[in-house]
Order: sequence, then structure tokens, then C-alpha cells
Amino acid sequence: MRPSTAPLRIVACAAAAPTAQGVARHLGVPLVQAEEAWFACGEGKFVLQENVRGADVYVVQRCLGPDARSPYDRFVMLLHAVEAAALSDAERITVVVPTYPGARQDKRKGRVREGISAGLFARMLQEAGAHRVVTVDIHNEAIAGMFDPAVCRLENVSATHRFSAWLRARGLSGDTVAAPDVGGLERARHMAAELGARLVALSKERDHSTINRVVRTTLIGAVEGQDVLLLDDIVDTAGSAVAAIEALVGHGARGVTLACVHPIFSGPAWERLATLHARAVAGGWRFAVAGTTAIPWADAPPWYHSFPLEPLLAQVLEKLHSRGSVTGAQQADDPDGTEELPFSAEGAPAPD
Repeated sequence: MRPSTAPLRIVACAAAAPTAQGVARHLGVPLVQAEEAWFACGEGKFVLQENVRGADVYVVQRCLGPDARSPYDRFVMLLHAVEAAALSDAERITVVVPTYPGARQDKRKGRVREGISAGLFARMLQEAGAHRVVTVDIHNEAIAGMFDPAVCRLENVSATHRFSAWLRARGLSGDTVAAPDVGGLERARHMAAELGARLVALSKERDHSTINRVVRTTLIGAVEGQDVLLLDDIVDTAGSAVAAIEALVGHGARGVTLACVHPIFSGPAWERLATLHARAVAGGWRFAVAGTTAIPWADAPPWYHSFPLEPLLAQVLEKLHSRGSVTGAQQADDPDGTEELPFSAEGAPAPD
């Protein structure tokens, strides 16, 4: 397929403005002027204030984050923005959501009287007018099958290569990579291969009658005397992460870095992690947390380290626009996340 001749345009929902600005800066294109409004009753609307007819439009939204708007508020505003672009006759509309909404609601898990929200969100994005959805390290790659490929496709971007280099450069990679559960073993295996590290796993026994409750954690492998990188895709309330770290330290790990792509950190998460850090200081073992700007935390403590996703997302969007290789963008080396991309504001790659 030939590269698009349509101009590239980036539209930011308000919650994702910092992410969209970072991506736009790396691409050398301005954000489309737009207005997001909320009525007193809680209803919202999205208005594009520039012409996007015939353009290759990328709508950026962050559906989770630390403010008063719920994930559902943010998702509906995303639908408003996508439909606004569709009704404005954009040639192609790509949704950019670093954290895919409802990704953990991807199956019924033996309970037949519940919905599969990951698929519901996919159908809603398609109906609004999206042609492609870009996300980062989705919880279950099978969610791609919930989209109709004739209408909309899911592009799941892996941050592993760049994230691993960034962790190594900052001394956070450790000697051993640990999977927090058997389901995350393949993800941890890829990270261990990137780092040339050993691999262990933890087996979690959950109480499914209560959300986010782990009853027992068992270690598969040995970590005595090791500096461990505990890798997860999502950390929500941090209860299972803290239990996993306690298990690793209890088996002799001399230090643990908790790394995740989607640092949701809701409810008691920060308090739990801060308490664990205080225990680490008192006990003489190292503890740090590393997340990405899929969910940015501006006022994080010094033991929290934030990996910028914007350079990776910018290069992925450039490859999608020019019909290039997204895999190549994922594997490109940029450990500091500061590489600038040569790009023309009119939408075609600039000459080197």
C-alpha cells in the first residue's frame, strides 16, 4: 500500500493533552485546535475548531488517570472526538489510547452473567468511526480479535525493547526478572531475553469473591542474593504487587524494582508502596518503582521513575502514516526516550 498523501493531524482530548503534546513535538506537527466541554449535568461534547477534511487524524485519549473524571467519562469523550472527526470527513481516524479501556474485562472467567467489556468498547469505537486503535502492551492480545478487521484494527505496540534499555541505563534492571503470576510469564520472558537476565515466576492464588485480593503467593525459582525486576503490565491497587515483593524478599532477594507499563495506582496503592519503601529502607534492601507515561504521575516520590512513551508513540504514528513497519519502530534504540524524528508537518517523512 502506498504512503498516505493526506496531511497528518493530531487531536488531543483534554485528559491526554500532555501525551499528545509530547507526540506532536517529536513529530514536528501542531495539535489541531479543539474544544472539550462539559455541561453542568455531566454531559460532554467535543468540537474541532480546524478543518480536517481528507486528513489522516490521530485522536489521543487517556482513559485512566488521577483526576475527577471517571474512565467512562473519558471514554465517552473519546467517542465524541472520533465522531467529530468522522463527521468532518477525515480520510482516516486512528485512536491512540496507551492504556486500552476495559482490557482486564476480556473474558468471563467461568461466570456467565457478566459482560465482556473489552469487546463492547471495541464495537463502540468502530461505530463512532475509528479505523484503527493504537495501544501499548495490552493485557490480552486476543482483544485484537474483538475488532472487525474490515472496519477497525487494533495495533498493539510493545514497549519492552525500549523500556528494558531505559531500565538498564538507570540501574533498575536487576539480575533476575520475575513474573508476578503465571499469566505474565511470557511478558517477563521477553524482558529477561532483552536484559540477558534469569527468569522466575510467582503463582498467585486469588479470592475471586473479592476484587483485587490475593490469598497466597508461591515462588517458582530461586532469588536468594539477587536483584529482582518484578514486571507486570498493570498495577492497580498494588495489593498483589506488594505481596509478590514480600515473597521475593522473604526468599532472599536483596532488592526489587517493580516495573509496569500501566501504573494505575488507584485507592491505597501509593500508601502501600510508600509503606513498603519505608520497610525497605529500615530493612536495608533496595526498592524502587518504574512506570511509563501511559499514566503520568507529576508529583511522584523520588523512588518512582517514569519512562516516557511519547517518542515511541510518535515513531509508531509516523510509521502508520507512511505505511512503514511498526515492528521496526518498536525495536529502534532510543534508551533515553529523547530521540527527535525527522518529519514534515505536511504529513510526509522529511528527507534525512
